[in-house]
Amino acid sequence: MITKDITIGKIIKHYPEKLEVLMEFGLYCNDCLSAKFESVEKAAAVHGLDVEELIYQLNLSEER
Repeated sequence: MITKDITIGKIIKHYPEKLEVLMEFGLYCNDCLSAKFESVEKAAAVHGLDVEELIYQLNLSEER
């Protein structure tokens, strides 16, 4: 389960299939140097996204 504290880098490394969800939210993190250290919560704040919706969609994508 993905939480707001996990880094974007860990998501990309451990759940590469979730990159599509990140991109749907405008987070093209695979090319971003900050992704290695930036949490989901921080990335959502920087990009003006609803962190709860992002987390929901990232976890929902497991069912896709």
